[in-house]
Amino acid sequence: MAKNALLEIKRNLEAHVGSKIRLRANGGRRKTIERTGTLEEIYPSVFIVKLDQESHAFKRVSYSYADILTESVEVTVCNDEGQVRITHVQQ
Repeated sequence: MAKNALLEIKRNLEAHVGSKIRLRANGGRRKTIERTGTLEEIYPSVFIVKLDQESHAFKRVSYSYADILTESVEVTVCNDEGQVRITHVQQ
């Protein structure tokens, strides 16, 4: 079941490669990190986000699909029609 959920998350992200996204990640000790950038690449286990240069010290960050599954990371795609949140589908 978890394998199918990870595959579904990966497929959802593949449809948005090159799109502007907003990340909300758990930073530990009740800290939430918010970042904006472009979904740059999709790999079998991780996805890469190129961050906006003016507001972040790092150029790129990577997260695993399991981070979305466990809700450690929330990905919101910002497109012309509005915002779409990428989550896992519970069955």
